[in-house]
Amino acid sequence: MIVLALTALLSACGGTAHPAAGLTPTPTVSARATTGVTTGVTTRATPGVTKAIVFVVENHSLAQMRAGMPKTYSFATQHAYATDYTAIRHPSLPNYLAITAGSTLGVADDANPSAHRLTGNNVFRQARLAGKKAKLYADAMPGTCHLTNAGTYAVRHNPWAYFVKDRAACRKHDVSAGRLRRDAAAGRLPNLGFVIPDVIHDAHDGTLGQADAWISSRIAMLTAGPDWQAGRLAIVVTADEDDNHSGNRVLTIVATKDQTPAVVTTPLNHYSLTGFLEDVLGVKHLRHARTAPSLTKAFGIQVG
Repeated sequence: MIVLALTALLSACGGTAHPAAGLTPTPTVSARATTGVTTGVTTRATPGVTKAIVFVVENHSLAQMRAGMPKTYSFATQHAYATDYTAIRHPSLPNYLAITAGSTLGVADDANPSAHRLTGNNVFRQARLAGKKAKLYADAMPGTCHLTNAGTYAVRHNPWAYFVKDRAACRKHDVSAGRLRRDAAAGRLPNLGFVIPDVIHDAHDGTLGQADAWISSRIAMLTAGPDWQAGRLAIVVTADEDDNHSGNRVLTIVATKDQTPAVVTTPLNHYSLTGFLEDVLGVKHLRHARTAPSLTKAFGIQVG
């Protein structure tokens, strides 16, 4: 009787219920649901992302990646991906630098580190100075932080190797892709991680089907591990650039364990990804990342 009376009184006064103490409403994402209907999509409550792992495909557009990478695209539809995400320019190297430094740093070609001895700040250095861990897992690399092409390893796809002031950290933490399985299984993934396939597995010289098989198998390693299961890991898949026929628009996935599936239509670019990685690290944005559209907000990601 007392409960009923209080309920009636609250209704009469126009009162509204409030979240329980200590709970924060989940953010909303401006997106199109996977049914194709434009709507606001919410993300479920998570403990906050403290780690991000980035995969990079080579030279393929949004449409090509959706059609040619069915396993990876299935992962995208189960989580969230962008339809208006663009690379910065052509060729490859400037885009890798854009992601990791918030700028192409004046580089307009694919030359080796001996031709581009870069000294500027970058996300690898930001992670280290913030007391966080950074790691790059390079497929087919013959030795840590290798500075020249070797077999199917392309140094132009390994941006850490270009920053001369960070060379000591690169030699320690720019490692073979074979280390990923062990780190994922042990819950020892870095706060900032890049997984760089070789030129076969990134679809530069190989097919999108080969890239799909290689990347999807690594995603399976990550999602089986404790970092993903605890909700603290974001998995990103993007491409450095398109094939020069699609306005440089590429498929970009940003997945966390507890997302509601969404298609994000906000215009984004590689500088937005720089900003997201910096948000995960809890550091200030570099260069063009300061003014780029927020990927973190567009995908409704809660960082730790």
